[in-house]
Amino acid sequence: MTYHLDQVLYTAQTHTTGGREGAGRSSDGAVDVTLAKPGTGRQGTNPEQLFGIGYSACFLGAIEIAGKQLGIKLPQGSAIDAEVSLGKDSQGYGLAVTLKIDLPGLDSAVKRQLVDTAHQTCPYSRSIRGNIDVKFEIA
Repeated sequence: MTYHLDQVLYTAQTHTTGGREGAGRSSDGAVDVTLAKPGTGRQGTNPEQLFGIGYSACFLGAIEIAGKQLGIKLPQGSAIDAEVSLGKDSQGYGLAVTLKIDLPGLDSAVKRQLVDTAHQTCPYSRSIRGNIDVKFEIA
């Protein structure tokens, strides 16, 4: 399914050189990173780490929105640990994601409701649906 934006709310602009062993920066200077392939021992981050941070930040924001819609106050200390795995399948390289979601003090059913609602509305979840295996571990 292809998504069409009816209204653009924000556009991030970045510039990257050198691929996985290069550098990337945002046009506003807020992000300026050295890139390094995983396992090389070089200083730097990699696209999987950046994806994990972006997805988990967006997903936690979607949980917050779901909480407001459902009248549920999110507890202090709510957090997500993301695992983004790079691997191969019969068609080439691919990703798999596990989001470990910590919503301390909430009932299990409420946690599940928040996660399910967020997964339907989070822009990252919507964009990768059907293309990346996503698992949730809810604490």
